[in-house]
Amino acid sequence: MKYYSLNHNPPNVSFEQAVIQGLAPDKGLYFPESITLLPSVFFENIESLSNEEIAFQSIRQFVGDEIPEAELRNIIAETLSFDFPVVKVSENVYSLELFHGPTMAFKDVGARFMSRCLAYFNRKNPNQKNTVLVATSGDTGGAVASGFLGVTGVEVVILYPSGKVSDIQERQLTTLGQNITALEVDGVFDDCQDMVKKAFLDPDLAHKNLTSANSINIARWLPQMFYCLFAYKELKKMGKPIVFSCPSGNFGNICAGIMAKRLGLPIAHFVASTNANDTVPRFLENGDYDPKPSKATISNAMDVGNPSNFIRIQELYGNDLAAFAKDFSAYSFTDAETRKAMKEIHQISGYVAEPHGAVGYLGLTQELKKYPHAVGVFLETAHPIKFLDVVEPELQIKLPIPPQIQSVMDKEKVSEKISTYSNLKSFLIR
Repeated sequence: MKYYSLNHNPPNVSFEQAVIQGLAPDKGLYFPESITLLPSVFFENIESLSNEEIAFQSIRQFVGDEIPEAELRNIIAETLSFDFPVVKVSENVYSLELFHGPTMAFKDVGARFMSRCLAYFNRKNPNQKNTVLVATSGDTGGAVASGFLGVTGVEVVILYPSGKVSDIQERQLTTLGQNITALEVDGVFDDCQDMVKKAFLDPDLAHKNLTSANSINIARWLPQMFYCLFAYKELKKMGKPIVFSCPSGNFGNICAGIMAKRLGLPIAHFVASTNANDTVPRFLENGDYDPKPSKATISNAMDVGNPSNFIRIQELYGNDLAAFAKDFSAYSFTDAETRKAMKEIHQISGYVAEPHGAVGYLGLTQELKKYPHAVGVFLETAHPIKFLDVVEPELQIKLPIPPQIQSVMDKEKVSEKISTYSNLKSFLIR
């Protein structure tokens, strides 16, 4: 499998090169040259397959022969060492819980898969050293820190916006030490992401072998296809069309879901559910892609003004807005609506949704008005405990602290404050 830049300048690269580089030299995101449908028998018999087998069959064409089958299966087994339950919330509405991994966020899957791919490539080239540079609006940092902790030959540098992640999220990315360093940026997530992209293209940093563990990296992004496949496995027996609603920030999850559909997964419709950062809903309304500076909300992991992965979605549809709109809707919701939805979900079923899942629920219920005979799934992307300062007072409950979170609560935060790209560059050189 070869990958090309979405800015369409050569050269095309291998899976290994795309993972290690993260971003193409022309600033474009990498995209696979081809997407081959899975055989129909795969979907006909999906209920009989393990999650590991589903993941292997769906991703192996994108890895090709660059990782041997036995090694790839082992990487997948380590990546998927926890559950992905589908939980009924109300009639025909289900939550797909993606927070049962080590940092209790959906990004554990992509971070674990990428770290193990990179570790394999480093074993092949023992003198190779890499610096993983990542921007986070919340959960990416903790997942990457956990996934790459102790990986030989890899240093991890995480940029996060000061005061704009939850206390637990901050502890997960600032307390691990070893090969993990956290940089606290005076700004918003988009500032962090812009610094990361600029560093990749800085010739003075070429010797650092920089790569990204954000969803711009194909090894972080592609494994997110697994989620829709796992949910379909559980809900296929209902015999109804399925609508997926993804709480959307950088649009990695929903883009990966569309990739799963391109593999043959029979999904009726996708919903991108956003908070006040409404670049994509506005685009669908007026056809004008006009990113705005990100706004702070209670669903902070989605506070992205210019979502990187949206260009991949456009590529999947050949930039045909009419074809895109047939498969895809987008809605934006306020914090007040999000809080109201959290209460509504809890009153209906006792289910505790955190703000991101509540936004996903809102988009799903809006879209199901057009699909009255469908079953709907919203992604619950992080454990409610990570947003206890919102969840507990809103629902008037006390959340028990899971062991994964308790393990970081008493550790000391260690970070370095920066405010400009020059600060970041100096740090990386130092």
